Amino acid sequence: MDLVTVKTFDNYFSANIILTRLHAEGVECYLKDETTITIDPILTNAIGGIKLVVKKENARYVKGILQRFEEEYINAATCPKCKAHDFTYLAKPGVTNFLTAILTTLFGSYAVAPEYVYRCGNCNFETERLPDFDNEETD
Repeated sequence: MDLVTVKTFDNYFSANIILTRLHAEGVECYLKDETTITIDPILTNAIGGIKLVVKKENARYVKGILQRFEEEYINAATCPKCKAHDFTYLAKPGVTNFLTAILTTLFGSYAVAPEYVYRCGNCNFETERLPDFDNEETD
């Protein structure tokens, strides 16, 4: 049986939520390196994070499900400024991420994670996490 990685995670919370949702969809899947990352999170970048693996013949189907999960998650949030449901997850513009790119290139053995933000496609509102679903976040 050939297994392929369809997604990687940097923490076991997200990995197990997705694993449980896929199991509920009837998909046979597993988490690789979960125990190692849970015991020693510093190794996350060294071993490539927690890997969600599925049978090779199911990979395309599972990627479609994962994309649907992501779209449902992002569309469930409402922008507190304009009330749109149009968030995109992208690298945060600025000096910090620019320096991160340079340092990662120069010191490739030590990976530095860039900062990401959610940006509303309608009004360009940015936030580090999706606004609460009850619209309590206002800045």
